[in-house]
Amino acid sequence: MTAPLMPKATAVWLVENTTLTFKQIGDFCELHELEVQAIADGDVAFNIVGLNPVTGGQLTAEEIARCEQDPAAALVGVEPERNVKAQNSKNKKVLSPSQRSDKPAAVLWILRNCPEIMDSQICKLIGTTKPTIAALRDGTHRDMANIRPKNPVAIGLCKEKDLDDAIAVSKKWNEQKNSPKKKTVKKKTAKAKMKEKAAKAAAKKKEAEKIKAAAAKKKEAAKKKAEAAKIKAAEKKKVAAAKKKEAAKKKAEAAKVKAAAKKAAAKEKAAAKKKAKKAPKKAAKKTAKA
Repeated sequence: MTAPLMPKATAVWLVENTTLTFKQIGDFCELHELEVQAIADGDVAFNIVGLNPVTGGQLTAEEIARCEQDPAAALVGVEPERNVKAQNSKNKKVLSPSQRSDKPAAVLWILRNCPEIMDSQICKLIGTTKPTIAALRDGTHRDMANIRPKNPVAIGLCKEKDLDDAIAVSKKWNEQKNSPKKKTVKKKTAKAKMKEKAAKAAAKKKEAEKIKAAAAKKKEAAKKKAEAAKIKAAEKKKVAAAKKKEAAKKKAEAAKVKAAAKKAAAKEKAAAKKKAKKAPKKAAKKTAKA
């Protein structure tokens, strides 16, 4: 029999709601009879709320009624709750003190007679640890002088079938480990193909975007270059126009100076001519006076 879920809460409910004896409740909840009596007196678990085992699926109302009518009867839980501990104890290996002390001897026997068995399989068979196995293999175990090899099957630490299975597993593993590895070419699945196709498409798109960006950059550079050339040409034209204007101005000034000089020369010539014309008249006048 195993204790129900929340045994004290279940015991509180059974004490408050049934006429079962303290022994019956104690046996079902795995509590001492005196502890159940203390619960009934309010000395223990006074602050615990009772848990109904009927609604919890641990007992039936018919089973409680049967045990109430017969104080000597024992409560039996429903099928899922029954014999859980018994099943666990069957699955668990319970060893005597002599068997526990014989574990190193059994490990030593396996190491000498079945060296192909792996350490992990020995741990599983005997219930020991890898450091213990290593110490026995190297001869550094603290009790090495007193250990004598013993067959684990003969002393009841394992079954013959388990030992044979461990040998078979170890042999198979060693064969696989020592055999040369064959290169296997994995066939591409539809998912892998789709993934590869998507990756290629993404790479292609990325490359196209890169080319587009490079073309845009080139176009922008050409535009900037054309604008710079236009600005340079305008500046050159402006400078040429300024030079031309300056040359025309200088030419006009030179022509003006030349015209002024010509006018002055003509004026001077006219004055000389006029003077030359007056000179005979003056001389004649002078002669007439004389």
